[in-house]
Amino acid sequence: MFLALLVSGLVVLLVVVALLVFGLRRRLIQRSGGTFDCSLRWNVPEQGDPSSKGWVYGVARYSGDRIEWFRVFSYAPRPRRTLERSAIEVLARRTPDSEEELALLSDSVVLGCRHRGTRLELAMSEDALTGFLAWLEAAPPGQRVNVA
Repeated sequence: MFLALLVSGLVVLLVVVALLVFGLRRRLIQRSGGTFDCSLRWNVPEQGDPSSKGWVYGVARYSGDRIEWFRVFSYAPRPRRTLERSAIEVLARRTPDSEEELALLSDSVVLGCRHRGTRLELAMSEDALTGFLAWLEAAPPGQRVNVA
């Protein structure tokens, strides 16, 4: 009986510690400001993929001329993807289809992009999209900006 209570207590403690680490990591990512919720789908086929497969929920952070994208459900302290402003080409903007609506946050807008030859899609709120497009267009003089 004592052993079962001890094991149960340790399991509960581990779950609480894991949740605290997730919260602390997100707080550290957001500490410097300039963050927004952003789902990402990497390496999308040219003809598009109508399914909801491949979407990963994350947090994006502006960092100078880059956007650092972090997976939400990860313990990694470094960003999973880094997108440079000069290499981002916006291809299309659309609303999520019926299957995607289940995989994305409500009221998301999907932005089709290309980064160094790789096609990707970003899903974010309308407000975050306005900020993202303004950030893209605010490139320093002499830099090429590709906003469709």
